[in-house]
Amino acid sequence: MISWPANYNTTFTLQSSVKVSGVGLHTGLNSEITLSKSDQKGFHVFFRDNPENKIKLTPDLISSTKLCTALNLNGRKLYTVEHLLAALAGCGMNFIDIEVEGNEVPLLDGSSIGWVESFEKAGIEEIPNKKSILKKVDRSISLNKDSSLITLIPSEKLEIISIIDFPYGAIGQQQLDIAINPKTFVEQIAPARTFGFKDQLDQLTASGLIKGGNLNNALVCDGDSWINPPLRFVNEPVRHKILDLIGDLALIGLPSAKILVYKGSHALHADLTSALSKINF
Repeated sequence: MISWPANYNTTFTLQSSVKVSGVGLHTGLNSEITLSKSDQKGFHVFFRDNPENKIKLTPDLISSTKLCTALNLNGRKLYTVEHLLAALAGCGMNFIDIEVEGNEVPLLDGSSIGWVESFEKAGIEEIPNKKSILKKVDRSISLNKDSSLITLIPSEKLEIISIIDFPYGAIGQQQLDIAINPKTFVEQIAPARTFGFKDQLDQLTASGLIKGGNLNNALVCDGDSWINPPLRFVNEPVRHKILDLIGDLALIGLPSAKILVYKGSHALHADLTSALSKINF
């Protein structure tokens, strides 16, 4: 067990490579990810059958935000990257190669904790760094999409205030205000699982989605109750929404900012990363 720090003053990478395999949420197909130390800064993805074509992850690679974040990597799609990227960014990891066999990142148990455990299995090492890896923001940003809103203001640390509001008694309105660092991420955010709704399952299945979803990798809400309790946290849904935001921000880098997000979505997160890429960040 690694003692993760309570700040982002240390950058980590992997000591050795580690393989993780499993089923994809939407494709229902098995895939395998190999994580290893890179000699270049950032997160670099390549497919196993084309190892020479490494692509550094950036926000402009986003191709779809429907129920997950999907990337277009030189004409090849990679789906559901957010839980892996949340684990990497949340733990302060960098200089990482991501080898992919398949076209969707394994869902594992629907959270990021399995990825954190893979880092601990491989071992981590520090990269010399004399300042916080959080990226400074030189201005405030406020964006909205339909009834959703996200506002970012410069700060000395990363703090996320997330509010969700669902018309289901089991969830309702939830709010969490949390300072994000490797310690709080691993203990309070990484274990939070993705969730869905029983009354939407047939429609999603008919649309060719969630082929790999089951009661072992997603919480399912049935109005006033959960089909597969217990929850890991009383407010596990809002924690997972923060996990998704961290994963989407990983494409640009975690900001030194306070972020308020109301009814967040991958589409709204993508708008924020796009806005950040256009300023002095």
